[in-house]
Amino acid sequence: MPIPEPFKPPVLQSELELNMTGIDWIKENLQRVFLLPDPVVDWLCMVFASLQFFDDVADGAPIDRKDLNATIWNAAVGIHQNQFFITNSHHLVPLLAVVILKWQASDHAELAGNADAKSFVWRAGYYDLILMAISITHGPCFATENAHLVMSLYGEKFDDYMKEFNNA
Repeated sequence: MPIPEPFKPPVLQSELELNMTGIDWIKENLQRVFLLPDPVVDWLCMVFASLQFFDDVADGAPIDRKDLNATIWNAAVGIHQNQFFITNSHHLVPLLAVVILKWQASDHAELAGNADAKSFVWRAGYYDLILMAISITHGPCFATENAHLVMSLYGEKFDDYMKEFNNA
Protein backbone atom coordinates (compact mmCIF):
# COMPACT_ATOMS: atom_id res chain seq x y z
CA MET A 1 0.00 0.00 0.00
CA PRO A 2 1.63 3.27 -1.06
CA ILE A 3 1.94 5.97 1.56
CA PRO A 4 1.01 9.49 0.45
CA GLU A 5 3.97 11.87 0.42
CA PRO A 6 4.33 13.75 2.64
CA PHE A 7 2.21 11.65 4.97
CA LYS A 8 0.04 13.74 7.28
CA PRO A 9 -1.93 11.38 9.51
CA PRO A 10 -5.34 12.43 10.74
CA VAL A 11 -5.50 13.81 14.26
CA LEU A 12 -6.14 11.14 16.85
CA GLN A 13 -9.37 11.58 18.76
CA SER A 14 -10.14 9.84 22.03
CA GLU A 15 -12.49 6.86 22.09
CA LEU A 16 -14.86 8.98 24.19
CA GLU A 17 -15.04 11.64 21.48
CA LEU A 18 -15.82 8.94 18.92
CA ASN A 19 -18.11 6.96 21.26
CA MET A 20 -16.16 3.73 20.68
CA THR A 21 -14.91 0.86 22.78
CA GLY A 22 -11.16 0.72 23.37
CA ILE A 23 -10.53 -2.00 20.80
CA ASP A 24 -12.71 -0.32 18.16
CA TRP A 25 -10.81 2.93 18.70
CA ILE A 26 -7.45 1.19 18.38
CA LYS A 27 -8.62 -0.60 15.24
CA GLU A 28 -9.82 2.68 13.72
CA ASN A 29 -6.44 4.32 14.38
CA LEU A 30 -4.45 1.35 13.10
CA GLN A 31 -6.36 1.52 9.82
CA ARG A 32 -6.91 5.24 9.35
CA VAL A 33 -3.89 6.85 10.98
CA PHE A 34 -1.19 4.21 10.48
CA LEU A 35 -2.53 2.76 7.20
CA LEU A 36 -2.00 -0.83 8.34
CA PRO A 37 -3.42 -3.62 6.18
CA ASP A 38 -6.19 -5.86 7.50
CA PRO A 39 -4.03 -8.85 8.53
CA VAL A 40 -1.82 -6.55 10.65
CA VAL A 41 -4.83 -4.86 12.23
CA ASP A 42 -6.52 -8.21 12.86
CA TRP A 43 -3.43 -9.62 14.56
CA LEU A 44 -2.92 -6.56 16.74
CA CYS A 45 -6.60 -6.55 17.74
CA MET A 46 -6.53 -10.26 18.63
CA VAL A 47 -3.47 -9.69 20.80
CA PHE A 48 -5.03 -6.61 22.42
CA ALA A 49 -8.28 -8.43 23.22
CA SER A 50 -6.39 -11.42 24.61
CA LEU A 51 -4.12 -9.30 26.80
CA GLN A 52 -7.10 -7.30 28.08
CA PHE A 53 -8.98 -10.50 28.86
CA PHE A 54 -6.05 -12.04 30.75
CA ASP A 55 -5.61 -8.78 32.69
CA ASP A 56 -9.30 -8.91 33.66
CA VAL A 57 -8.85 -12.51 34.82
CA ALA A 58 -5.82 -11.52 36.90
CA ASP A 59 -7.77 -8.62 38.44
CA GLY A 60 -10.72 -10.87 39.31
CA ALA A 61 -13.11 -8.97 37.03
CA PRO A 62 -16.30 -10.72 35.88
CA ILE A 63 -15.67 -12.81 32.77
CA ASP A 64 -18.12 -13.11 29.89
CA ARG A 65 -18.28 -16.62 28.37
CA LYS A 66 -18.27 -15.17 24.84
CA ASP A 67 -15.02 -13.30 25.61
CA LEU A 68 -13.53 -16.45 27.15
CA ASN A 69 -14.32 -18.49 24.04
CA ALA A 70 -12.91 -15.81 21.74
CA THR A 71 -9.73 -15.56 23.81
CA ILE A 72 -9.21 -19.33 23.82
CA TRP A 73 -9.60 -19.38 20.04
CA ASN A 74 -7.39 -16.35 19.41
CA ALA A 75 -4.62 -17.43 21.80
CA ALA A 76 -4.47 -21.02 20.57
CA VAL A 77 -5.38 -20.67 16.89
CA GLY A 78 -6.30 -17.26 15.46
CA ILE A 79 -3.14 -15.35 16.30
CA HIS A 80 -0.97 -18.13 14.85
CA GLN A 81 -2.97 -18.48 11.61
CA ASN A 82 -2.77 -14.79 10.80
CA GLN A 83 -0.70 -14.13 7.66
CA PHE A 84 1.10 -11.13 9.16
CA PHE A 85 2.13 -13.25 12.15
CA ILE A 86 3.16 -16.22 9.99
CA THR A 87 5.37 -14.00 7.84
CA ASN A 88 6.89 -12.01 10.73
CA SER A 89 6.84 -14.36 13.72
CA HIS A 90 10.63 -14.21 13.98
CA HIS A 91 10.24 -10.51 14.91
CA LEU A 92 6.95 -10.75 16.78
CA VAL A 93 7.43 -13.72 19.12
CA PRO A 94 10.44 -12.28 21.00
CA LEU A 95 8.72 -8.91 21.31
CA LEU A 96 5.46 -10.52 22.46
CA ALA A 97 7.46 -12.44 25.07
CA VAL A 98 8.94 -9.18 26.35
CA VAL A 99 5.48 -7.58 26.48
CA ILE A 100 4.24 -10.46 28.65
CA LEU A 101 7.31 -10.44 30.91
CA LYS A 102 7.00 -6.68 31.44
CA TRP A 103 3.29 -7.01 32.25
CA GLN A 104 4.09 -9.77 34.76
CA ALA A 105 6.80 -7.63 36.37
CA SER A 106 4.42 -4.68 36.57
CA ASP A 107 1.69 -6.85 38.04
CA HIS A 108 4.16 -8.20 40.62
CA ALA A 109 5.11 -4.66 41.65
CA GLU A 110 1.44 -3.66 41.92
CA LEU A 111 0.53 -6.68 44.06
CA ALA A 112 3.51 -5.96 46.32
CA GLY A 113 2.29 -2.38 46.83
CA ASN A 114 5.10 -0.92 44.74
CA ALA A 115 3.16 0.57 41.84
CA ASP A 116 5.01 3.56 40.43
CA ALA A 117 5.94 5.26 37.17
CA LYS A 118 8.05 2.28 36.10
CA SER A 119 5.26 -0.24 36.58
CA PHE A 120 2.91 2.12 34.72
CA VAL A 121 5.26 2.30 31.74
CA TRP A 122 5.93 -1.42 31.69
CA ARG A 123 2.19 -2.18 31.51
CA ALA A 124 2.09 -0.44 28.13
CA GLY A 125 4.23 -2.95 26.24
CA TYR A 126 1.41 -3.66 23.79
CA TYR A 127 2.19 -0.37 22.08
CA ASP A 128 5.68 -1.69 21.31
CA LEU A 129 3.92 -4.33 19.19
CA ILE A 130 2.07 -1.61 17.30
CA LEU A 131 5.31 0.25 16.66
CA MET A 132 7.01 -2.93 15.42
CA ALA A 133 4.06 -3.71 13.16
CA ILE A 134 4.27 -0.22 11.68
CA SER A 135 8.02 -0.59 11.16
CA ILE A 136 7.62 -4.00 9.51
CA THR A 137 4.82 -2.74 7.27
CA HIS A 138 6.03 0.74 6.31
CA GLY A 139 9.71 0.76 7.28
CA PRO A 140 11.68 2.36 10.10
CA CYS A 141 11.52 5.91 8.74
CA PHE A 142 7.71 5.92 8.76
CA ALA A 143 7.74 4.30 12.21
CA THR A 144 10.16 6.93 13.53
CA GLU A 145 8.14 9.80 12.09
CA ASN A 146 4.93 8.46 13.64
CA ALA A 147 6.14 6.89 16.90
CA HIS A 148 4.78 9.84 18.90
CA LEU A 149 1.32 9.00 17.56
CA VAL A 150 1.69 5.41 18.74
CA MET A 151 2.65 6.74 22.14
CA SER A 152 -0.49 8.86 22.19
CA LEU A 153 -2.65 5.75 21.72
CA TYR A 154 -2.02 4.83 25.34
CA GLY A 155 -5.15 6.22 26.94
CA GLU A 156 -4.62 5.61 30.64
CA LYS A 157 -3.27 8.57 32.58
CA PHE A 158 -0.58 8.05 35.22
CA ASP A 159 -2.62 9.82 37.92
CA ASP A 160 -5.60 7.53 37.25
CA TYR A 161 -3.32 4.49 37.40
CA MET A 162 -1.91 5.54 40.76
CA LYS A 163 -5.40 6.22 42.16
CA GLU A 164 -6.16 2.53 41.73
CA PHE A 165 -3.49 1.76 44.32
CA ASN A 166 -3.88 4.75 46.61
CA ASN A 167 -7.53 3.83 47.20
CA ALA A 168 -6.93 0.11 47.57
